[in-house]
Amino acid sequence: MKIKKKKTEVLDIPIIHDPRGNLAVIEKEVVPFETKRVYYLFDVPSGSSRGGHAHKELSQFLIALSGSFDVIIKTGIKTEKVTLNNPSRGLLITPCVWRELENFSSGAVCLVVASDVYKEEDYIYDFDEYLLYLSEKGL
Repeated sequence: MKIKKKKTEVLDIPIIHDPRGNLAVIEKEVVPFETKRVYYLFDVPSGSSRGGHAHKELSQFLIALSGSFDVIIKTGIKTEKVTLNNPSRGLLITPCVWRELENFSSGAVCLVVASDVYKEEDYIYDFDEYLLYLSEKGL
């Protein structure tokens, strides 16, 4: 399998505005992959972090449905922090990108839309192994 360039991108989610309340719609035009798994993180204790891994093939789209949290993105030598705090915007994370989620506000809910079901062999949990994997793949 050829691995595409590592990439993250904040994408706008289409909103249907209505006086009764807004409706956000995530359909095939919003995320560039077929959705095969959806899950969410909530009640993350203060000071805790989530993530701390990369995926070999999986793409994800993260949305702060409520509250806020930071996503620390590492792509080998570059580190970037993206704050998610608006349910009408989400962060696309392609394969081979290290991610750490931290600084969850009280009541924060992180929705994750994923391109595949859970597969343990797709995860890289050790950062040094991640760097080695990138090197072996020429990334």
